[in-house]
Amino acid sequence: MNRIFAVVLAVALAGLGACSTPRYSADLLRTPIDAPYQLASGDRLRVIVFGQDNLSNSFSVDGAGNVAMPLIGLVHAQGLTTAQFGKVVEGKLRQGFLRDPSVSVEVEAYRPFFVLGEVTVAGQYPFVNGMTAQNAIAVAGGFTPRGAQDSVDLTRMIDGRPVTASVPLTFAVRPGDTIQARERFF
Repeated sequence: MNRIFAVVLAVALAGLGACSTPRYSADLLRTPIDAPYQLASGDRLRVIVFGQDNLSNSFSVDGAGNVAMPLIGLVHAQGLTTAQFGKVVEGKLRQGFLRDPSVSVEVEAYRPFFVLGEVTVAGQYPFVNGMTAQNAIAVAGGFTPRGAQDSVDLTRMIDGRPVTASVPLTFAVRPGDTIQARERFF
C-alpha cells in the first residue's frame, strides 16, 4: 500500500512540476527608460516617403513580423527600431524605384497588452506610453475581491521566449506584455 501511495505521489508531483512556468527576477524584465522601441507583430506604423504621397501610408506589422508595402513588397520589421526599418525601406526603394529616397517611420499604434486573472474585465487593451502594472489593472476594472494586490506576474517575450516574473505594481508595462493578477489566499 505504501508503495502505491509513493508512486501516485511521485506522478502527481512530476505533473505539477511539468505544468509550472519558470519564474525569473523582475530585473530580467527591466529595460532602460531610453531603450529604443523594437517593432513586433500588431504594431501600426506611419511610413512617410518624402515627395511620394502614393507610397506614404499607415501599415501594420503582420503575424510574421513583416510589412507589405507598395512597389517593394514585404519588408521585415520584427525586432527593428523605427529608424532601422526606415533605412531598410530606403534601401529597397533605392533598388530601381527612387534615386534618393528619404523615409520617416513612426509608431501610429502600439501592439496591445493583455490582463488576465483576478481582475474585473480580463482582456486585451491598447497600450499607452508610461503605463505601469497598476494602470493596466485599473484599465481592466481593478482587482476582484480575491485578487492579490501587492504584485502581479508579468510575462514578456525576450529573445523569442516568454519570460515571467513577479513584479510590483509600479513596474513599467511594454506593448505585448501579459499581466496576470494572482488570487490571494486568506
